[in-house]
Amino acid sequence: MTPAMLVATLGGAGRLRPGPGTWGSLVVLPMALAGPAWCLGLAIVIAIAGYWAATQVLDERTEDPGWFVADEGAGMLLVLAALPAATLPGIFLAFALFRALDIVKPWPISWADAQPGAFGVMLDDILAGLIGAAGLLAFTRLYPGILD
Repeated sequence: MTPAMLVATLGGAGRLRPGPGTWGSLVVLPMALAGPAWCLGLAIVIAIAGYWAATQVLDERTEDPGWFVADEGAGMLLVLAALPAATLPGIFLAFALFRALDIVKPWPISWADAQPGAFGVMLDDILAGLIGAAGLLAFTRLYPGILD
């Protein structure tokens, strides 16, 4: 496995079935225990490495293949970075929110998903992560203490 494929599949998680995007999101969940700053930092690293990997393993005309899950990892980490504490209810809510946004793809996620090449492959899940993080932050403001 080349370094680009290792990044693209998040160490092979993208090859798991069914639902490689779900596996790509699940594989980063333990990072919630490291705290928000680590989640944010790793999200940035995976986003940059994922973009590089996409330019290496995908053709500019290729749509987002199921096995490419670096984008899911980066997006999921962005939502985890918004958690006030690494509790099971918080991690579950972050996961469910991110996966729902990634699957349903409301605007502007759907717009980003339609963009060509590595940019589009990475951007839709980054936006889903940012929107999920904003939703999680709003939830914790409206209902303080529930996810602590």
